[in-house]
Formats: sequence, structure tokens, C-alpha cells
Amino acid sequence: MKTIQNQTFDAERALYGSKDILVKDCSFDGPADGESAFKECRNVQVEHSFFNLRYPFWHDHGLTIRDSEMTELCRAALWYSDHITMEHTKLHGIKALRECQDITMRGCHILSPEFGWSVRGIKMENCDAESEYFMMRSTNLHFRDVRMKGKYSFQYIEDSVFENCTFDTKDAFWHAKNITVRNSVVKGEYLAWYCENVTFENCKIIGTQPLCYCKGLKLINCEMVDCDLAFERSEVEATITTPVISIKNPLSGSQITVPTVGEIIRDIEEGTGVVRIGKQKAETACA
Repeated sequence: MKTIQNQTFDAERALYGSKDILVKDCSFDGPADGESAFKECRNVQVEHSFFNLRYPFWHDHGLTIRDSEMTELCRAALWYSDHITMEHTKLHGIKALRECQDITMRGCHILSPEFGWSVRGIKMENCDAESEYFMMRSTNLHFRDVRMKGKYSFQYIEDSVFENCTFDTKDAFWHAKNITVRNSVVKGEYLAWYCENVTFENCKIIGTQPLCYCKGLKLINCEMVDCDLAFERSEVEATITTPVISIKNPLSGSQITVPTVGEIIRDIEEGTGVVRIGKQKAETACA
């Protein structure tokens, strides 16, 4: 493997088509303002390097990036690439990851609107993220100890698992399919509308009007805080450990167990799901 160290590159496609290289302590910046430094490369390792130019890693196969920084000006950093590992790296440009597959991220800091669109197979551990439309239309995500803040996250995702995470995010998990969220905190308005086969287990759910228009929804030993108008027109099986402000029109076949509920609203014919309050008889009438 060839080593390239302590150099600055600003030319267009500076290392285009390179194979089997280790790039250390380098800077991709300068007046020539060249794009696409590592386009069409294979088996590349990058360590302790700085990226201030656009589109550095497109169509790459076999890429490891450690202890590096991609600035706000490093737009669309990784597209159409696969077999990627990133560790302790800052990704601060818009659209930093898209149309990539087989990615592992550890200890990274993400500040990137529209991050992770149409990604297939990503493992993310102990990362912090701030984004809008985070991970939209992606599949096979496995997140552990991830802290995320932003709007419209995880929309249209499929076949994913989230563990020990904290999400402060509005309109999360809309139209999501085949998802499990465990031991996590999810805060935000309008959680997981129109989702299908989504399970929350040992989670804390915070915010107004969660979990409406869902199919195959499950809550297992979950807390619900400041939740009103929950489960509207949803098919749901839920065991809730905290009081709920209000539940609205759970569909026929639903089974909801809750210690107390401020109000049960039933104003449509289909809203006949069973709500069990504590150990009392199921509540089926209007409240």
C-alpha cells in the first residue's frame, strides 16, 4: 500500500482512480477549488485529514476514514460508494452520505441536512447527529447509542433496529416498515404516522399526537409523556406504564393497556379498539 502524507491537494480529481493507498495528515483545500478528489478509487485509507472541497468520495469501493474532518464546504462527501468504515470523523457538509451501502460508523459527529438518503446497510454506534430528513428511504439500519436531533427523520425506512438511542425529532418514522426501537427515548411531535410493523420496546415516547394511522404497531412496556390524541386510526397492541392524556379512535382489534387515561375519544364507527385501564374491565364506551 502506497502512503501519501503531509500534502495539500486542490486540483480537480486529485487522486482519481487510485488504488491501495494510505492518505495521512493531508489537506484537500486551496485556490484551485477542485472537486472529486477520490472519485472511482479502491481500497483507500484516510487518517487525520481535512476536507474543505466538494464531492471527495464518489464511486469508491473499500474506504476507511479515521480521525478526519469534512467541513460545511465539503458538500455531498460520500455518494455511490460501498464497504465504508468511518471512525471519529466529523461530517459537517450537506448531503454527506447518499446511495451508499455496507457502512460502519463509530464515534462520528454528523451536522448534515439530508444525510443518509437511500443507504443500504449501515451500522452506527456512539454517534451524534443533527440533520433534517435524516436517513430517508434507507434500509437495514442498526443504530446503537446514537443521539440525533432534527426534523423529519427516518421517513420511509425499512428493516431496521435502534437500541439505546435518544432522538429529539419531529415527524420521525413516517411510513416506516419493519422497525424495532428498544430502550430508547423518542421525543417529538407526530411520531411514526402511517408506519407498518413497528415495535417500541422499553422506550420513553414524548410529544403530541403520536402513532396515528399505523398498522401492526406494538408498544411493550413503554412510557408515554405529554402524549395526547394517541393512536388515532391505528391497529395497535400496547402496554403502557404511564398515564396518557388522551387516546383517540384506536381501530377494531386494538388492545391498549394503560394505568390511567385522561380521555378516550371515540367519534368514528371504526374506533372500537379495547382500552384497559389498570386492572379494571376494558373501557369500550366514549369518555
